[in-house]
Amino acid sequence: MNGLFVLVPVMLMGVAVTGIISSVILKLQRMKLEEAKLRSGDGEETAALAHQVAVLQGEMAELQERVEFAERMLAQARERPELPPEPRA
Repeated sequence: MNGLFVLVPVMLMGVAVTGIISSVILKLQRMKLEEAKLRSGDGEETAALAHQVAVLQGEMAELQERVEFAERMLAQARERPELPPEPRA
């Protein structure tokens, strides 16, 4: 009878550990499958990603131009002499 009290928790732990291990194995297999799809160059997905990258590069170039313009404007403002104060009447 004492053996049964020990056997049941051990079996439950074994089932839990087996479930965890199988879950990890399944996740690894899914990751390998996704990696294989990416490496094989899934046409639609790769084209969509390439389009997104191109759009982002265009936006980045536009932002760089705006930053450079703002820097030039700030530099010009610093270089301009200030106007003399207005004479009081």
